[in-house]
Amino acid sequence: MAIREIVVFPDDRLRGKCTEVTEFNDELKTLVEDMFETMYDDNGIGLAAPQVAVKKRLVVMDVPKDDSDVQGLNKLVLINPKIINKEGSCESEEGCLSVPEYRATVDRFEKVSIQYFDENGVEHTLDADGLLAICIQHELDHLDGKLFIDYLSPLKQSMLLKKYKKLKPKN
Repeated sequence: MAIREIVVFPDDRLRGKCTEVTEFNDELKTLVEDMFETMYDDNGIGLAAPQVAVKKRLVVMDVPKDDSDVQGLNKLVLINPKIINKEGSCESEEGCLSVPEYRATVDRFEKVSIQYFDENGVEHTLDADGLLAICIQHELDHLDGKLFIDYLSPLKQSMLLKKYKKLKPKN
């Protein structure tokens, strides 16, 4: 296992649609392990493959069920996930490992149902609400090149872009 570098906004690798996973093999399982290790190293609860510069439809998550949960208890691997149903709406304060030290409130669906494959190629259906539903929506957005900051007003987006361009190291 290895900790991978997280791609940080405004890097173009965070944009664009990811391709479907077609091979369920040891290479995929290594990527999944690396993504969990990377996510845990940065205290995240979700990580999408484009955040580690891999343009595949793959997400790992470990969303706590309550405050007493320890990391590793709720591991979830979503490969080629699709939202098949969505209900209600809620506001969510979100952050992102690819947009460090920034949080904002965005509108999300309150409940979602998804279809996905696990790392062994087994198909599953999952109904989610609360933080899990929000995390799913946030991470699936990454697979289509969308960030939570894209839900902000154009003015807030512009200010954020200026801030992160200043922070970006010069080559």
